[in-house]
Amino acid sequence: QGQLVESGGGLVQAGGSLRLSCAASGRAFSANARAWFRQAPGKEREFLAAVGASGYSTYHADSVKGRFTISRDNARNTVYLEMNALNSEDSAVYYCAAAYGDSEHMSSDRYNVWGQGTQVTVSS
Repeated sequence: QGQLVESGGGLVQAGGSLRLSCAASGRAFSANARAWFRQAPGKEREFLAAVGASGYSTYHADSVKGRFTISRDNARNTVYLEMNALNSEDSAVYYCAAAYGDSEHMSSDRYNVWGQGTQVTVSS
């Protein structure tokens, strides 16, 4: 089935930036859409951004549009999430996921492979 491993999380000051990476192993997932979600304590998992299999089509949630950017490098089997202008409300565990198909979706039900998550903490 393959695995996804996130990295790049950590502690950052408000207004700062982070770049998360999601590397695939055991399988390339180059034909699958990929996405980023996050979950804060006591809250539901929230969709952030998705990218189609080719990398040309992306979709960002309104809550992060203009601050977060998703991209992928199929040669490296890796998806990225560039996060800027971070604030305390962005503190959460960030997860990457691979979809059943090649088109991006907002619903977590369309994703069947998930990483273990990486913690992002924004200090004010």
